Amino acid sequence: MTLLDMLPSIGRAAPRRLDPAIWPATTHCDEEGRLCVGGVPLTEIADEFHTPTYVIDEADFRRRARRYRKTLRGVEVVYAGKSLLTTAVARWAREEGLGLDVCSAGELAVALAAGVDPARIVMHGNAKTPDELREATSVGVGRVVLDSCIEIAYLAGLARRRQPVLIRGTPNFDKFGPSTRAVTTGISDQKFGFTLDGDHAADAVRRVLAHPILDLVGLHCHLSSQGSQVVDPALYGEAIRRMIAAMADVRARHGIILTELNIGGGHAIPYLPGDRELDLDELAAVIEDALDEACAAEYFPRPTVVVEPGRALSGRAGVTLYRVCSVKTQPGGRTFVAVDGGMSDNPRVSLYGAQYTVALANRHPLAAKQRVTVAGRHCEAGDEIARDIELPADLRPGDLLAVACTGAYHHSMASNYNMVGRPPLVAVKDGRARALIRRETTADLLSRDCG
Repeated sequence: MTLLDMLPSIGRAAPRRLDPAIWPATTHCDEEGRLCVGGVPLTEIADEFHTPTYVIDEADFRRRARRYRKTLRGVEVVYAGKSLLTTAVARWAREEGLGLDVCSAGELAVALAAGVDPARIVMHGNAKTPDELREATSVGVGRVVLDSCIEIAYLAGLARRRQPVLIRGTPNFDKFGPSTRAVTTGISDQKFGFTLDGDHAADAVRRVLAHPILDLVGLHCHLSSQGSQVVDPALYGEAIRRMIAAMADVRARHGIILTELNIGGGHAIPYLPGDRELDLDELAAVIEDALDEACAAEYFPRPTVVVEPGRALSGRAGVTLYRVCSVKTQPGGRTFVAVDGGMSDNPRVSLYGAQYTVALANRHPLAAKQRVTVAGRHCEAGDEIARDIELPADLRPGDLLAVACTGAYHHSMASNYNMVGRPPLVAVKDGRARALIRRETTADLLSRDCG
Protein backbone atom coordinates (compact mmCIF):
# COMPACT_ATOMS: atom_id res chain seq x y z
CA MET A 1 0.00 0.00 0.00
CA THR A 2 1.33 3.43 -0.97
CA LEU A 3 1.02 6.73 0.82
CA LEU A 4 -1.47 7.82 -1.87
CA ASP A 5 -3.61 4.77 -1.06
CA MET A 6 -3.70 5.74 2.61
CA LEU A 7 -4.07 9.49 2.02
CA PRO A 8 -5.85 10.04 -1.31
CA SER A 9 -6.25 13.73 -0.49
CA ILE A 10 -2.56 14.13 -1.34
CA GLY A 11 -3.40 13.37 -4.95
CA ARG A 12 -6.16 15.95 -4.96
CA ALA A 13 -3.87 18.57 -3.42
CA ALA A 14 -1.02 17.92 -5.88
CA PRO A 15 -0.24 20.42 -8.66
CA ARG A 16 -2.56 20.23 -11.66
CA ARG A 17 -1.50 17.42 -14.00
CA LEU A 18 -3.43 18.59 -17.05
CA ASP A 19 -3.46 21.89 -18.89
CA PRO A 20 -7.11 22.55 -19.85
CA ALA A 21 -5.98 24.49 -22.91
CA ILE A 22 -4.57 21.28 -24.40
CA TRP A 23 -6.70 18.37 -23.21
CA PRO A 24 -10.37 17.72 -24.13
CA ALA A 25 -12.83 19.84 -22.19
CA THR A 26 -14.17 16.88 -20.17
CA THR A 27 -10.75 15.57 -19.06
CA HIS A 28 -10.14 14.99 -15.36
CA CYS A 29 -8.33 12.62 -12.97
CA ASP A 30 -10.30 10.25 -10.76
CA GLU A 31 -9.35 9.18 -7.22
CA GLU A 32 -7.08 6.45 -8.55
CA GLY A 33 -5.18 8.93 -10.70
CA ARG A 34 -6.65 7.60 -13.93
CA LEU A 35 -7.27 10.10 -16.70
CA CYS A 36 -10.92 10.24 -17.74
CA VAL A 37 -12.41 11.79 -20.87
CA GLY A 38 -16.13 12.10 -21.52
CA GLY A 39 -16.76 10.49 -18.12
CA VAL A 40 -14.89 7.32 -19.16
CA PRO A 41 -11.55 6.23 -17.59
CA LEU A 42 -9.03 5.85 -20.40
CA THR A 43 -7.86 2.58 -18.83
CA GLU A 44 -11.29 1.09 -19.54
CA ILE A 45 -11.06 2.13 -23.18
CA ALA A 46 -7.59 0.59 -23.44
CA ASP A 47 -8.83 -2.63 -21.83
CA GLU A 48 -11.82 -2.91 -24.15
CA PHE A 49 -10.38 -1.66 -27.43
CA HIS A 50 -6.68 -2.32 -26.76
CA THR A 51 -3.91 0.04 -27.88
CA PRO A 52 -3.05 2.14 -29.72
CA THR A 53 -6.50 3.72 -29.85
CA TYR A 54 -7.73 7.14 -30.90
CA VAL A 55 -10.29 8.65 -28.51
CA ILE A 56 -12.52 11.57 -29.53
CA ASP A 57 -14.56 13.65 -27.08
CA GLU A 58 -17.90 14.31 -28.78
CA ALA A 59 -18.89 17.03 -26.31
CA ASP A 60 -15.61 18.90 -26.91
CA PHE A 61 -16.05 18.79 -30.69
CA ARG A 62 -19.63 20.02 -30.49
CA ARG A 63 -18.76 22.76 -27.99
CA ARG A 64 -16.09 24.18 -30.29
CA ALA A 65 -18.44 24.03 -33.29
CA ARG A 66 -21.05 25.99 -31.34
CA ARG A 67 -18.48 28.56 -30.25
CA TYR A 68 -17.48 29.18 -33.87
CA ARG A 69 -21.08 29.79 -34.88
CA LYS A 70 -21.75 32.01 -31.86
CA THR A 71 -18.56 34.09 -32.15
CA LEU A 72 -18.36 34.46 -35.93
CA ARG A 73 -21.86 35.80 -36.42
CA GLY A 74 -22.75 36.39 -40.05
CA VAL A 75 -19.91 34.09 -41.17
CA GLU A 76 -20.63 30.68 -42.65
CA VAL A 77 -18.67 27.91 -40.90
CA VAL A 78 -17.67 24.86 -42.95
CA TYR A 79 -15.86 21.99 -41.19
CA ALA A 80 -12.68 20.87 -42.98
CA GLY A 81 -13.22 17.12 -43.02
CA LYS A 82 -9.63 16.31 -43.98
CA SER A 83 -8.64 16.80 -40.33
CA LEU A 84 -10.94 14.01 -39.08
CA LEU A 85 -13.85 12.47 -40.93
CA THR A 86 -16.19 9.58 -40.20
CA THR A 87 -19.93 9.36 -40.71
CA ALA A 88 -20.43 10.16 -37.01
CA VAL A 89 -18.12 13.17 -37.07
CA ALA A 90 -19.79 14.47 -40.24
CA ARG A 91 -23.15 14.03 -38.52
CA TRP A 92 -21.94 16.04 -35.49
CA ALA A 93 -20.88 18.88 -37.82
CA ARG A 94 -24.20 18.73 -39.66
CA GLU A 95 -26.22 18.75 -36.43
CA GLU A 96 -24.28 21.77 -35.18
CA GLY A 97 -25.21 23.72 -38.30
CA LEU A 98 -21.86 23.48 -40.10
CA GLY A 99 -21.20 22.81 -43.76
CA LEU A 100 -18.58 20.23 -44.76
CA ASP A 101 -15.42 20.55 -46.85
CA VAL A 102 -14.25 17.38 -48.64
CA CYS A 103 -11.19 16.67 -50.78
CA SER A 104 -11.86 13.32 -52.44
CA ALA A 105 -14.56 10.95 -53.65
CA GLY A 106 -14.09 8.97 -50.44
CA GLU A 107 -14.65 11.98 -48.21
CA LEU A 108 -17.65 12.95 -50.32
CA ALA A 109 -19.12 9.46 -49.90
CA VAL A 110 -18.69 9.66 -46.10
CA ALA A 111 -20.41 13.05 -46.02
CA LEU A 112 -23.35 11.79 -48.06
CA ALA A 113 -23.62 8.62 -45.93
CA ALA A 114 -23.86 10.89 -42.87
CA GLY A 115 -26.85 12.69 -44.36
CA VAL A 116 -25.05 15.97 -45.08
CA ASP A 117 -27.04 18.10 -47.52
CA PRO A 118 -24.97 18.17 -50.76
CA ALA A 119 -25.71 21.89 -51.03
CA ARG A 120 -23.70 22.38 -47.78
CA ILE A 121 -20.65 20.53 -49.18
CA VAL A 122 -17.56 22.26 -50.60
CA MET A 123 -15.37 20.12 -52.89
CA HIS A 124 -11.65 20.88 -52.65
CA GLY A 125 -8.43 19.33 -53.97
CA ASN A 126 -5.58 20.52 -56.14
CA ALA A 127 -5.71 17.50 -58.46
CA LYS A 128 -9.33 16.41 -58.68
CA THR A 129 -9.89 13.62 -61.18
CA PRO A 130 -12.64 13.69 -63.83
CA ASP A 131 -14.42 10.92 -61.91
CA GLU A 132 -14.38 12.98 -58.70
CA LEU A 133 -15.66 16.06 -60.51
CA ARG A 134 -18.37 14.01 -62.20
CA GLU A 135 -19.51 12.61 -58.84
CA ALA A 136 -19.44 16.03 -57.17
CA THR A 137 -21.58 17.70 -59.81
CA SER A 138 -23.95 14.73 -60.16
CA VAL A 139 -24.88 14.81 -56.47
CA GLY A 140 -25.17 18.61 -56.50
CA VAL A 141 -22.40 19.77 -54.17
CA GLY A 142 -22.83 23.39 -53.20
CA ARG A 143 -19.39 24.57 -54.30
CA VAL A 144 -16.49 23.19 -56.33
CA VAL A 145 -13.22 25.02 -55.70
CA LEU A 146 -11.31 25.19 -58.98
CA ASP A 147 -7.56 24.83 -58.67
CA SER A 148 -6.25 24.57 -62.25
CA CYS A 149 -7.19 25.36 -65.83
CA ILE A 150 -7.69 21.69 -66.70
CA GLU A 151 -10.19 21.35 -63.84
CA ILE A 152 -12.20 24.18 -65.37
CA ALA A 153 -12.31 22.34 -68.70
CA TYR A 154 -13.11 18.98 -67.08
CA LEU A 155 -15.94 20.36 -64.96
CA ALA A 156 -17.46 22.33 -67.82
CA GLY A 157 -17.57 19.14 -69.90
CA LEU A 158 -18.93 16.94 -67.11
CA ALA A 159 -21.59 19.16 -65.53
CA ARG A 160 -25.17 18.45 -66.54
CA ARG A 161 -26.64 21.37 -64.61
CA ARG A 162 -25.36 24.78 -63.59
CA GLN A 163 -22.58 24.25 -61.00
CA PRO A 164 -21.57 27.00 -58.53
CA VAL A 165 -17.78 27.30 -58.34
CA LEU A 166 -15.08 29.24 -56.51
CA ILE A 167 -11.63 30.04 -57.88
CA ARG A 168 -8.80 29.41 -55.43
CA GLY A 169 -6.48 32.42 -55.35
CA THR A 170 -3.16 32.76 -53.55
CA PRO A 171 -2.65 36.18 -51.93
CA ASN A 172 1.17 35.75 -52.15
CA PHE A 173 1.95 36.38 -48.51
CA ASP A 174 5.68 36.04 -49.10
CA LYS A 175 5.52 39.73 -50.09
CA PHE A 176 4.39 40.77 -46.61
CA GLY A 177 7.63 40.13 -44.74
CA PRO A 178 9.16 37.56 -42.35
CA SER A 179 6.08 37.40 -40.09
CA THR A 180 4.14 35.64 -42.84
CA ARG A 181 6.80 33.12 -43.90
CA ALA A 182 5.02 30.24 -42.12
CA VAL A 183 1.90 30.83 -44.21
CA THR A 184 2.84 28.06 -46.61
CA THR A 185 -0.30 27.83 -48.75
CA GLY A 186 -0.86 31.57 -49.12
CA ILE A 187 2.28 32.18 -51.19
CA SER A 188 2.70 31.94 -54.93
CA ASP A 189 5.48 29.31 -55.06
CA GLN A 190 3.40 26.27 -54.07
CA LYS A 191 1.00 23.86 -55.72
CA PHE A 192 -2.37 25.37 -54.82
CA GLY A 193 -4.58 27.70 -56.82
CA PHE A 194 -3.97 30.72 -59.03
CA THR A 195 -1.75 33.55 -57.86
CA LEU A 196 -3.38 36.97 -57.75
CA ASP A 197 -0.23 38.54 -59.17
CA GLY A 198 -0.09 39.05 -62.91
CA ASP A 199 -2.94 37.60 -64.96
CA HIS A 200 -2.94 34.06 -63.54
CA ALA A 201 -6.18 34.34 -61.53
CA ALA A 202 -7.68 36.74 -64.08
CA ASP A 203 -7.14 34.14 -66.81
CA ALA A 204 -8.91 31.53 -64.65
CA VAL A 205 -11.87 33.89 -64.26
CA ARG A 206 -12.07 34.38 -68.04
CA ARG A 207 -12.02 30.63 -68.61
CA VAL A 208 -14.80 29.97 -66.10
CA LEU A 209 -17.00 32.75 -67.48
CA ALA A 210 -16.60 31.28 -70.98
CA HIS A 211 -18.62 28.25 -69.83
CA PRO A 212 -22.26 29.20 -69.05
CA ILE A 213 -22.78 25.94 -67.14
CA LEU A 214 -20.23 27.09 -64.52
CA ASP A 215 -21.58 29.69 -62.10
CA LEU A 216 -18.69 31.71 -60.64
CA VAL A 217 -19.93 32.85 -57.22
CA GLY A 218 -16.72 33.84 -55.45
CA LEU A 219 -13.06 33.38 -54.55
CA HIS A 220 -11.28 31.11 -52.12
CA CYS A 221 -7.93 31.36 -50.36
CA HIS A 222 -6.11 29.46 -47.63
CA LEU A 223 -3.23 30.71 -45.50
CA SER A 224 -1.80 27.66 -43.79
CA SER A 225 -1.08 23.93 -43.97
CA GLN A 226 -0.94 20.90 -41.68
CA GLY A 227 2.59 21.80 -40.65
CA SER A 228 2.00 25.49 -39.92
CA GLN A 229 -0.72 27.31 -38.05
CA VAL A 230 -1.94 30.91 -38.08
CA VAL A 231 -1.96 32.61 -34.68
CA ASP A 232 -2.20 36.22 -35.87
CA PRO A 233 -5.74 37.12 -37.00
CA ALA A 234 -4.37 40.20 -38.79
CA LEU A 235 -3.20 37.87 -41.57
CA TYR A 236 -6.81 37.09 -42.39
CA GLY A 237 -7.53 40.80 -42.51
CA GLU A 238 -4.76 41.26 -45.06
CA ALA A 239 -6.08 38.30 -47.07
CA ILE A 240 -9.59 39.81 -47.10
CA ARG A 241 -8.25 43.14 -48.37
CA ARG A 242 -6.34 41.47 -51.19
CA MET A 243 -9.21 39.20 -52.15
CA ILE A 244 -11.81 42.00 -52.14
CA ALA A 245 -9.52 43.97 -54.44
CA ALA A 246 -9.42 40.94 -56.75
CA MET A 247 -13.21 40.66 -56.65
CA ALA A 248 -13.50 44.34 -57.52
CA ASP A 249 -11.17 43.74 -60.47
CA VAL A 250 -13.49 40.96 -61.70
CA ARG A 251 -16.40 43.40 -61.53
CA ALA A 252 -14.45 46.04 -63.46
CA ARG A 253 -13.37 43.60 -66.19
CA HIS A 254 -16.49 41.49 -66.57
CA GLY A 255 -19.35 43.39 -64.95
CA ILE A 256 -20.24 40.64 -62.48
CA ILE A 257 -20.34 40.87 -58.69
CA LEU A 258 -18.97 37.89 -56.78
CA THR A 259 -20.95 37.27 -53.59
CA GLU A 260 -18.80 34.83 -51.62
CA LEU A 261 -15.31 34.99 -50.08
CA ASN A 262 -13.94 31.83 -48.50
CA ILE A 263 -10.84 32.54 -46.37
CA GLY A 264 -10.11 28.92 -45.47
CA GLY A 265 -8.86 27.68 -42.12
CA GLY A 266 -5.44 27.07 -40.58
CA HIS A 267 -6.52 28.36 -37.15
CA ALA A 268 -3.80 27.64 -34.58
CA ILE A 269 -4.34 25.46 -31.52
CA PRO A 270 -1.87 24.82 -28.65
CA TYR A 271 -0.07 21.47 -28.53
CA LEU A 272 2.23 22.32 -25.60
CA PRO A 273 1.68 24.44 -22.47
CA GLY A 274 2.20 28.08 -23.38
CA ASP A 275 1.55 27.64 -27.10
CA ARG A 276 -0.51 30.42 -28.65
CA GLU A 277 -3.84 29.83 -30.33
CA LEU A 278 -5.91 31.91 -32.71
CA ASP A 279 -8.29 34.08 -30.68
CA LEU A 280 -11.78 33.71 -32.17
CA ASP A 281 -13.05 37.00 -30.74
CA GLU A 282 -10.11 38.82 -32.32
CA LEU A 283 -10.69 37.00 -35.60
CA ALA A 284 -14.33 38.09 -35.63
CA ALA A 285 -13.29 41.73 -35.12
CA VAL A 286 -10.60 41.50 -37.80
CA ILE A 287 -13.01 40.03 -40.34
CA GLU A 288 -15.57 42.76 -39.66
CA ASP A 289 -13.03 45.61 -39.81
CA ALA A 290 -11.25 44.29 -42.90
CA LEU A 291 -14.54 43.81 -44.76
CA ASP A 292 -15.68 47.34 -43.88
CA GLU A 293 -12.36 48.84 -44.95
CA ALA A 294 -11.87 46.83 -48.14
CA CYS A 295 -15.45 47.10 -49.37
CA ALA A 296 -15.51 50.84 -48.69
CA ALA A 297 -12.22 51.33 -50.52
CA GLU A 298 -13.46 49.42 -53.57
CA TYR A 299 -17.14 50.50 -53.36
CA PHE A 300 -17.89 46.79 -53.33
CA PRO A 301 -20.95 45.14 -51.71
CA ARG A 302 -20.12 42.96 -48.72
CA PRO A 303 -19.81 39.31 -49.73
CA THR A 304 -20.69 36.34 -47.55
CA VAL A 305 -17.55 35.24 -45.70
CA VAL A 306 -16.85 31.52 -45.21
CA VAL A 307 -14.28 29.97 -42.85
CA GLU A 308 -13.12 26.35 -42.88
CA PRO A 309 -11.81 25.26 -39.45
CA GLY A 310 -10.74 21.63 -39.17
CA ARG A 311 -8.01 21.12 -36.59
CA ALA A 312 -9.51 23.93 -34.48
CA LEU A 313 -12.61 21.76 -33.97
CA SER A 314 -11.23 18.21 -33.84
CA GLY A 315 -7.62 18.61 -32.68
CA ARG A 316 -8.07 19.11 -28.94
CA ALA A 317 -11.05 16.76 -28.82
CA GLY A 318 -8.72 13.85 -29.55
CA VAL A 319 -6.38 11.76 -27.39
CA THR A 320 -4.30 8.73 -28.43
CA LEU A 321 -3.60 5.86 -26.02
CA TYR A 322 -0.44 3.73 -26.04
CA ARG A 323 0.90 0.94 -23.85
CA VAL A 324 4.49 1.18 -22.68
CA CYS A 325 6.42 -1.79 -24.09
CA SER A 326 9.85 -1.07 -22.63
CA VAL A 327 11.96 1.56 -20.89
CA LYS A 328 15.60 1.62 -21.93
CA THR A 329 18.44 4.01 -21.08
CA GLN A 330 21.39 4.03 -23.44
CA PRO A 331 24.80 4.46 -21.74
CA GLY A 332 25.57 8.16 -21.82
CA GLY A 333 22.48 8.76 -23.90
CA ARG A 334 18.74 9.19 -23.73
CA THR A 335 16.09 7.16 -21.96
CA PHE A 336 13.67 5.68 -24.48
CA VAL A 337 10.11 4.74 -23.60
CA ALA A 338 8.98 2.43 -26.40
CA VAL A 339 5.23 2.17 -27.06
CA ASP A 340 3.03 -0.05 -29.22
CA GLY A 341 2.28 2.61 -31.84
CA GLY A 342 4.27 5.20 -33.75
CA MET A 343 4.57 6.83 -37.14
CA SER A 344 1.87 4.62 -38.68
CA ASP A 345 -0.74 6.23 -36.39
CA ASN A 346 1.01 9.61 -35.98
CA PRO A 347 3.21 10.61 -38.93
CA ARG A 348 3.24 14.31 -38.00
CA VAL A 349 6.33 14.07 -35.80
CA SER A 350 8.49 12.72 -38.62
CA LEU A 351 6.79 14.86 -41.30
CA TYR A 352 6.70 18.22 -39.54
CA GLY A 353 8.64 17.86 -36.30
CA ALA A 354 5.32 18.24 -34.46
CA GLN A 355 5.49 18.32 -30.66
CA TYR A 356 3.02 16.78 -28.24
CA THR A 357 2.02 16.71 -24.58
CA VAL A 358 2.12 13.21 -23.05
CA ALA A 359 0.74 12.08 -19.69
CA LEU A 360 0.66 8.92 -17.59
CA ALA A 361 -2.97 7.82 -17.81
CA ASN A 362 -3.48 4.76 -15.59
CA ARG A 363 -2.33 5.90 -12.12
CA HIS A 364 -0.96 8.70 -10.00
CA PRO A 365 2.72 9.38 -10.75
CA LEU A 366 4.66 8.34 -7.64
CA ALA A 367 8.19 9.41 -8.54
CA ALA A 368 10.06 12.49 -9.64
CA LYS A 369 10.09 13.24 -13.33
CA GLN A 370 12.85 12.34 -15.75
CA ARG A 371 13.56 13.39 -19.31
CA VAL A 372 12.67 10.70 -21.85
CA THR A 373 11.90 10.21 -25.51
CA VAL A 374 8.71 8.31 -26.34
CA ALA A 375 9.70 6.10 -29.26
CA GLY A 376 7.48 4.27 -31.72
CA ARG A 377 7.54 0.62 -32.71
CA HIS A 378 8.52 1.04 -36.36
CA CYS A 379 11.85 0.35 -38.03
CA GLU A 380 12.84 3.98 -38.50
CA ALA A 381 15.21 6.07 -36.37
CA GLY A 382 12.85 9.01 -36.73
CA ASP A 383 9.84 7.10 -35.41
CA GLU A 384 9.13 9.10 -32.27
CA ILE A 385 5.99 10.30 -30.52
CA ALA A 386 7.65 12.94 -28.34
CA ARG A 387 11.33 13.83 -27.83
CA ASP A 388 12.93 14.96 -24.58
CA ILE A 389 9.79 15.33 -22.49
CA GLU A 390 9.29 14.81 -18.76
CA LEU A 391 7.49 11.70 -17.51
CA PRO A 392 7.57 9.94 -14.11
CA ALA A 393 10.82 8.10 -13.40
CA ASP A 394 8.86 5.04 -12.23
CA LEU A 395 7.34 4.49 -15.68
CA ARG A 396 7.24 0.76 -16.44
CA PRO A 397 6.03 -1.67 -19.12
CA GLY A 398 2.27 -1.96 -19.10
CA ASP A 399 1.67 1.66 -18.09
CA LEU A 400 -0.78 3.61 -20.24
CA LEU A 401 0.25 6.87 -21.90
CA ALA A 402 -2.15 9.44 -23.32
CA VAL A 403 -1.07 11.92 -26.00
CA ALA A 404 -3.10 15.12 -26.23
CA CYS A 405 -4.25 17.06 -29.31
CA THR A 406 -4.40 14.09 -31.65
CA GLY A 407 -7.90 14.56 -33.03
CA ALA A 408 -6.65 16.14 -36.26
CA TYR A 409 -4.44 14.58 -38.95
CA HIS A 410 -3.89 11.32 -37.07
CA HIS A 411 -6.74 8.99 -37.98
CA SER A 412 -6.90 10.70 -41.39
CA MET A 413 -3.17 10.28 -42.11
CA ALA A 414 -2.62 6.82 -40.60
CA SER A 415 -0.86 4.16 -42.67
CA ASN A 416 -0.02 0.45 -42.67
CA TYR A 417 3.74 0.80 -42.37
CA ASN A 418 5.32 -2.52 -41.30
CA MET A 419 1.90 -4.02 -42.09
CA VAL A 420 0.46 -2.71 -38.84
CA GLY A 421 -3.30 -2.27 -38.75
CA ARG A 422 -4.67 1.23 -38.19
CA PRO A 423 -6.11 1.96 -34.72
CA PRO A 424 -9.79 2.19 -33.89
CA LEU A 425 -11.49 5.53 -33.28
CA VAL A 426 -13.62 5.55 -30.12
CA ALA A 427 -16.05 8.33 -29.22
CA VAL A 428 -16.77 9.14 -25.58
CA LYS A 429 -19.70 11.07 -24.17
CA ASP A 430 -21.59 11.10 -20.84
CA GLY A 431 -19.77 8.11 -19.40
CA ARG A 432 -20.14 5.88 -22.47
CA ALA A 433 -17.69 4.80 -25.15
CA ARG A 434 -18.53 3.57 -28.63
CA ALA A 435 -16.42 2.62 -31.62
CA LEU A 436 -16.75 4.91 -34.63
CA ILE A 437 -14.09 3.05 -36.63
CA ARG A 438 -13.01 -0.47 -35.70
CA ARG A 439 -9.40 -1.61 -35.52
CA GLU A 440 -7.93 -2.74 -38.82
CA THR A 441 -7.00 -6.40 -38.64
CA THR A 442 -4.41 -8.57 -40.33
CA ALA A 443 -7.28 -10.16 -42.26
CA ASP A 444 -8.19 -6.69 -43.57
CA LEU A 445 -4.65 -6.22 -44.82
CA LEU A 446 -4.52 -9.65 -46.46
CA SER A 447 -7.91 -9.12 -48.14
CA ARG A 448 -6.30 -6.53 -50.44
CA ASP A 449 -3.37 -8.79 -51.36
CA CYS A 450 -4.20 -10.40 -54.72
CA GLY A 451 -1.11 -12.63 -54.75
